[in-house]
Amino acid sequence: MTFEQEDVTRSQELISCLLTRHEVREKEDPDLYRSYTERADVQTLVQQQGDALGCDIERYADVIYLIPKEDNLYLGFSRQELKNRLCRSLARTADYNLAMFVICVLLVEFYDGQGASAKTRDFLLVGDLQNKVSSYLQEGVDRYDKKQQGEIGISFSGMKHAFEALKSDDRLTRKKTTKEGFLYGILHFLEDQGLVNFIEKDEMILTKPKLDHFMDWNLLNRANFDRVRRALGREDESLEQD
Repeated sequence: MTFEQEDVTRSQELISCLLTRHEVREKEDPDLYRSYTERADVQTLVQQQGDALGCDIERYADVIYLIPKEDNLYLGFSRQELKNRLCRSLARTADYNLAMFVICVLLVEFYDGQGASAKTRDFLLVGDLQNKVSSYLQEGVDRYDKKQQGEIGISFSGMKHAFEALKSDDRLTRKKTTKEGFLYGILHFLEDQGLVNFIEKDEMILTKPKLDHFMDWNLLNRANFDRVRRALGREDESLEQD
């Protein structure tokens, strides 16, 4: 298939912008945005280049996003890189799993609605997040024995042990060896990715449009999210509410 040089050039400009900022907004780059949404050849070229880079190109509302695929170790993060960023030194698998569990709990607490948007709250306090993590871990241990945990692929016992091994410090130290520091590290990482706004002085977490769009249009196809809800003991709650 032959493409016009103008379309090739414009697709390269779009990819360059996406690689730099990971998004193209209609308000900030109207010409680039319209090139993608109104010119089929430009969109095809951008999608092809995204595939070559190991990324998905998705448009949610008025924003085009570049989203590295799960196995993309160049534009995304490897498991080891995430472990280094989110966990204390000499972290074990249970520490990494706990970090992922904290993120899952945060998502469930913000996005559990069934209306036009899955978002159910405007903010979450760090203390409430910490309490929810502790509560869900205990519920998981009470609900599933070790064999059942292996069957569902979620080691509540190992994560609970890792969480309890973290100290608690009223001085809100930033050390990842404390519960507070561990949570702060995760929240700052999510903030760096443009997903949340963490107001540290108020210990308040707010989501950003990028995460809202991603949850409403992508993750909430229910497949993975429902697995998390079931593991947290929320499968009995109706999914058909208006």
